[in-house]
Amino acid sequence: MSLIDQLRDIVDDESLKEPEQVRVRMRSLISEMLTDTSDFDPVPDGEPVVLLVVGVNGAGKTTSIAKLVDVAKAEGQNVMLAAADTFRAGAIEQIQIWGNRLGVPVIAQKAGSDPAAVAFDALNAARARKVDLLIIDTAGRLHTTHNLMEELRKVRGIVEKNGSGFAERVLLVIDGTTGQNGLIQAKSFTESVKCDGVFLTKLDGTAKGGVALAIVGDLGLPIWFIGTGEKSSDMSAFDAEAFAGALLPEPRV
Repeated sequence: MSLIDQLRDIVDDESLKEPEQVRVRMRSLISEMLTDTSDFDPVPDGEPVVLLVVGVNGAGKTTSIAKLVDVAKAEGQNVMLAAADTFRAGAIEQIQIWGNRLGVPVIAQKAGSDPAAVAFDALNAARARKVDLLIIDTAGRLHTTHNLMEELRKVRGIVEKNGSGFAERVLLVIDGTTGQNGLIQAKSFTESVKCDGVFLTKLDGTAKGGVALAIVGDLGLPIWFIGTGEKSSDMSAFDAEAFAGALLPEPRV
């Protein structure tokens, strides 16, 4: 509605008559709204980074982690994973399979163990091995589960207390097909662990990821990456102008 209000003003001020003129202005407004103007680098160069990855089950969290690893390794970074989702059946094994496939070490404990302890061990191991990027997978049961948020806060606290020497980032994975529910998830996770940016997944189908507008508009949370397929190479940095063009494509002649 905020975008529509702005668009109405532009149409009146510029006396726009043609639908395509209006679409051009709307694309421009969307692009401007989604452009991250901060100097906050998602994965800064020159210093080790610990990336805490959060999001509900089914959003594509594990696949997104694999994509981040693939990109980081291609850039020559030394990468390590931590399996701090100790609650979901098979979650630890899933991360270990990806670790083996991508050739990166995985810090893990047995199922049901304390996720904060896994994060603590991983930070120490990453520091000792001079890792450039440590990615910590976390539990992702429904965002309405109070205990989940308490566990995530504990893990976040461990990272803050023991992350000396690391640039700390919290990445929220959101399914691009979720619509309004994606905004609810983003609010819940941001309130609990102060997310820094978003990885928007599953944009390889008919979904256009319009939830990005609500996340950026309501929460001021930048979109950092998008996932466009199942393969570990199917991701890209977020391009606000291209995204606006996909939301409102030019009409076919």
